[in-house]
Amino acid sequence: MKLPDCIRVIERGWLSSNNVLFFEGESATLVDAGYVGHAPQTVELVKSALAARRGGAGLGRLINTHSHSDHIGGNAALQAAFGCKIVIPAGIERMVAEWDTNALLLDAAKQRGHRFAHDAVIEANSEFEMGGMTWQALPAPGHDMEALVYHCAEKRILISGDALWQDGFGIIFGELMGRKDALPATRATLEMIGRLGVDIVIPGHGAPFDDFDAALARAFKRLESFEADSTRVGRNAVRACFTFNLLDLQRLREDDLPAYLKSVPFFDSVNQRMLGFTDEDFASWLLGELLRSRSIEIRDGWILPTMAP
Repeated sequence: MKLPDCIRVIERGWLSSNNVLFFEGESATLVDAGYVGHAPQTVELVKSALAARRGGAGLGRLINTHSHSDHIGGNAALQAAFGCKIVIPAGIERMVAEWDTNALLLDAAKQRGHRFAHDAVIEANSEFEMGGMTWQALPAPGHDMEALVYHCAEKRILISGDALWQDGFGIIFGELMGRKDALPATRATLEMIGRLGVDIVIPGHGAPFDDFDAALARAFKRLESFEADSTRVGRNAVRACFTFNLLDLQRLREDDLPAYLKSVPFFDSVNQRMLGFTDEDFASWLLGELLRSRSIEIRDGWILPTMAP
């Protein structure tokens, strides 16, 4: 598996999305910007990648796949450092321009972000250039209802954001916010992706991969389990979103977990609407799940993440 020389994937962890850098002569384009807590590191990683390119290049443009905090969190810092133009998916411009922290899920999920100003939007089904190649912006609702994926038919490369990972896809937030079209939209997105000619996938998280058919089959299998029992969507979301928040916090007192879960509107809503635990049982269930998967450890009364942020 070899990407074109003009593409450099800066692979991150789970707190920050991957950054996909396209070299375009004296300029460059970046897709996605990571989480705000990693913003200084993101700026340095991009500076280093640009400097390593023979002749150097400046960052002229930053394009986002969707509006979640782990993809737009570095926008403001990158804009300040490089003066780059920011291009966002059409449909999220109002929430970005007004910095609607509720619509951006920052308040609901108790996550962080820095306000930024966008310069343009990219419409679904439009074509644009990156790295001297033509890409199509395709609508990919499900994980985020306004999300886009970017496909280069000539090179058979897909930048999938959180619509497809090597082992699944991102939290289906719409389903958890009461939207009845989110699960069908996720299925339609996977079916659309399956019709594309793809040899290499650059996901929002994890390494680029070329086992496209197998990854798609795994994603459909996960979706089928969610369609059969929607409470699985809620349980998966709480596990994943709490792990994300813990990576940001770095630690949380075990005794404080019930109150913390109650204080996060997203967690409390999912529990009230879908799971039905008492506050104490909710915390106990979550601890058990994350200990079983080895996503956390408990040391001296502190809940600690086991994975790198």
